[in-house]
Amino acid sequence: MPGFTPGRRWQPPYYPFKREPFGSRMLEAVERLVKGPLFGCRMCGNCLLQETAFICPMECPKGARNGPCGGSTREHCYVDETRPCIWYKIYERAFAMGREDKLLEVLPPLDWDKVGTETWGDVVAQIRQVGTRKFFGGLLSRDPHKRAEVWDAVFRPIRQPDWWQGDAEYHPPAYEEPISELERRLRAGQFVVTAEVAPPMSTATGKLCRNVEMVKPYVAAINFTDNPSATPRMSSLACSTLAIQNGAEPVLQIAARDRTRIGLQSEVIGASALGIRNVLCLSGDHARMGPPPLGRSDIIDIDSVQMLWILRRMRDEGHYLDGRKIKYPPRLFLGAAAAPFASEPRFQALREHKKVNAGAQFFQTNLVYDPDGLEVWLNELARRNILDKVYILIGITPLKSLKMALYMHNDVPGVFIPEHLLKRLEAAGDGVQEEGVTIALELIEAIKDKEGVNGIHLMAVGWEEIVPRIVTEAGLLPPDFVPPEQEQKPQKVAA
Repeated sequence: MPGFTPGRRWQPPYYPFKREPFGSRMLEAVERLVKGPLFGCRMCGNCLLQETAFICPMECPKGARNGPCGGSTREHCYVDETRPCIWYKIYERAFAMGREDKLLEVLPPLDWDKVGTETWGDVVAQIRQVGTRKFFGGLLSRDPHKRAEVWDAVFRPIRQPDWWQGDAEYHPPAYEEPISELERRLRAGQFVVTAEVAPPMSTATGKLCRNVEMVKPYVAAINFTDNPSATPRMSSLACSTLAIQNGAEPVLQIAARDRTRIGLQSEVIGASALGIRNVLCLSGDHARMGPPPLGRSDIIDIDSVQMLWILRRMRDEGHYLDGRKIKYPPRLFLGAAAAPFASEPRFQALREHKKVNAGAQFFQTNLVYDPDGLEVWLNELARRNILDKVYILIGITPLKSLKMALYMHNDVPGVFIPEHLLKRLEAAGDGVQEEGVTIALELIEAIKDKEGVNGIHLMAVGWEEIVPRIVTEAGLLPPDFVPPEQEQKPQKVAA
């Protein structure tokens, strides 16, 4: 195990994809020999150790470079239970060192032209550019601001190349009028409901369209999951297009697991051209959760924070990641996932803060079954002063059976179901579905008036027919609601 990194090495170091000069190869070898035993260095070409409390984030099986996924726990990594969650350890050490604000900076994806090459040469070149005397004189200064300034003058250009320019600041959207109906309702102060409709596992679209027709009068927008549990289904893009054709507003989900930076930009340009405005950026369930054979597990091209950063800049600044101008930029209302019960609330609040800074305008949370625990997480967000910068939709799933509840509690990362609810479901016997609906309604009642909560996100998990009942009995019908049967009555024609 590396000396300063509390986890075993996930993969051997990278090697360059090109022939390097002899001097560079020697420096690479020395850097690898020093940083490998100390930090488990993979030679990523863009070292982030100073920003990640001197624990290498490349130890994460997902390759996440901007914080933990929604499955983060203090016990272990959910992908590989033999090792700790590296990002939990990074957060733990950063908070202990008082360096947690360092974790807010949006860090870039790998530049594979530099992967496998050394970083020390870049540091020396930057010191020369700043001025050797100025650099070392600044480090010896008694003024902490001066020390920080000269340190940043050397290391920031290395970790933040010109094509990225990430920072730790909040960037409000650069437009005035709402882009989507979902955004309009949220801005108007309505308590909104969104719901998921499961994409089909085949090319048949009849049931999908019927579910969309059934749900759409009751909700502001309909989500279509992007291969949940790493299991292939019809794409979220195709389902979202069908929703528009059936008069419903979709939320397109995009999982980083299956995207490269090229594919992301291309897909979103196409989605915007098709009229899709709401985009939810996710890390995605790891391939380990899917059926065999296991997909590649050692690296992702981009993480969810980087997705938000790229898409926000495409929308607001009108250019691709490579700098090319976009004459007609995509119009996007950007969302992200939030996980109130993954790891510790203060860690998750920092993670959510970073997503807001990167471009998230709304959150749809993981499943919530503990209103008191949710309150703790909301208070942590309030301490970070971001409740007025993001709309929060709380995830609710009606539990259809005790087996389903136990699976979610034990096997779905970031989901916690209190013991008293499990006992209620067990005692319900044949009435377990009705008890599940009752629990869902009680949860909605308990959380809908909490400060910072702007709506509910209903995840019916294949039980879409229950959505109209829950929305109605919870008193959450939209202000412009028209009962479907009334909508279908033929209009009288004047004589």
